[in-house]
Amino acid sequence: MARRFLVFAILFSAIFTSFGQREKILNLPSFDKPLFHYGFYLGLNSNGYKVSYKPSFLDQQRITPQVEVQSSVGFNVGLIGDLRLHNNLNLRFEPGLMSNTKTLVFNHMSSTNENRRTREVGATFLHLPLILKASTNRINNVRPYVLGGISYDYNFSSNENNSDDNFAGNFRTKTSNFMYELGIGIDLYLNYFKLSPSIRGVFAINNELTYDNSPNSPWTDPIDFLGTRGVFLHLAFE
Repeated sequence: MARRFLVFAILFSAIFTSFGQREKILNLPSFDKPLFHYGFYLGLNSNGYKVSYKPSFLDQQRITPQVEVQSSVGFNVGLIGDLRLHNNLNLRFEPGLMSNTKTLVFNHMSSTNENRRTREVGATFLHLPLILKASTNRINNVRPYVLGGISYDYNFSSNENNSDDNFAGNFRTKTSNFMYELGIGIDLYLNYFKLSPSIRGVFAINNELTYDNSPNSPWTDPIDFLGTRGVFLHLAFE
């Protein structure tokens, strides 16, 4: 995760330097003056899970990782409502939909049946983040920023209320979850709109796992905490 952020930070720095040197004509000079404005965003995500184990389970295991998380690229889409609090500070509400799929491999289970050791977890979230965006002063047609906030995520694919658990092939997670996110980005003022690419990390606050009905489940009993961790590539059009 840290390595990805470092790479993208270097990329954003290079883009900022390039635009800052080249742009001379001021596009959309009055864009940041209104108190409120709207927009929309598109994006890609690569979400996995942070998995922590119960100490009693770790004392018995030598396989690392016990639960291997394989993530795929998902898609984000949503709307933006931006309230200007100060010349350099904005409060944003960015409701949207986020989809992704993760594959969990339970390496500690000594089974020749891969269907028993592997679970595919598909998820479609209603993502409701409240974000504080802190920007520098505008430099020509570029304005770097950092952001941070919290979100409520409703998982339509959680299976939380499904009575069938992993013994029937269903990996269950919580429907309601809370996250915090941090990111960096740049505003690019173009002729007719503002494009704002950003890189964001999202981190679960609560345990998203719904435990199996049996207290001795080999899938869920060893897990103390399971929470989303991911990276977003976020493109805002305002």
